[in-house]
Amino acid sequence: MMQHSEGTFNGAGGLKLYYQSWHPSEQPHGVLVIVHGLGAHIGLFGNVVQHLIPCGYAVYGFDLRGHGRSPGQQGYISSWAEFREDLGALLRLVEKQEPGCPRFLLGHSVGALIALEYVLRSSGELQGVIALALALGEVGVSPLKLTLGRILSQVWPRFSLDTGINHSAGSRDPAVITAYAQDTLRHTRGTARLVTEFLAAAAWIQDHAADLQLPLLILHGDGDKVAPLEATSAFFDQVTFLDKELKVYPGVYHEIHNDFNYQEMLADLEDWLERHRNEVMSNE
Repeated sequence: MMQHSEGTFNGAGGLKLYYQSWHPSEQPHGVLVIVHGLGAHIGLFGNVVQHLIPCGYAVYGFDLRGHGRSPGQQGYISSWAEFREDLGALLRLVEKQEPGCPRFLLGHSVGALIALEYVLRSSGELQGVIALALALGEVGVSPLKLTLGRILSQVWPRFSLDTGINHSAGSRDPAVITAYAQDTLRHTRGTARLVTEFLAAAAWIQDHAADLQLPLLILHGDGDKVAPLEATSAFFDQVTFLDKELKVYPGVYHEIHNDFNYQEMLADLEDWLERHRNEVMSNE
């Protein structure tokens, strides 16, 4: 039996952000906190939730500012620190609601970038970080739009345009693409300031890969046309922490959790979580 709840919490600047949580009927033996990607929302991770709840995990996630049910201009941040502070606020909420429970952080695409930047700058109590389809470097946005964003970021930071990333680049499953197209909570907007903040965060993370001191799991499809596997592999190679794994799925697209053979990815995720949860418990 799954228990579902929703609410709000105060993010950076006091902005009230929407979050959801799912719990098993028994006391959870681990917690997974999810950060979605650009234009998405936490409601798109049903496959992850449905798989992990019966395994005894609680799942938390929030809609980023300017996304889903959270307020703010679509695709706009004044600085990357807002993402970091928003995530930190949710993690403190989780820590309060699930005291003593092993906690893991999972991000998808730009959300994986947010998660990695957070753990590289924070000494918070987390037992591991998982990156799905990590968005680094030349993402599936035209160079012209990226250049325009760089130019306008300082003079017109809220200038917004369509990212041009097609729904069909997300999944090979036609049912998923149809659902995405009809989902009124999704958007494809990006702003000039987001462009420069994203590029700066991506560069900073690549420069600090060797500083990561947390178990890392990266899951990526080699059919991803949005977030190139090459950039993810380069980052992985730069991580010196020994407890790291990279799994590549042949033909899989960007929305790795909603593509064909997502069950294989979730089985790998469950296996990794179980191994690291047991390590935490045995060390206590």
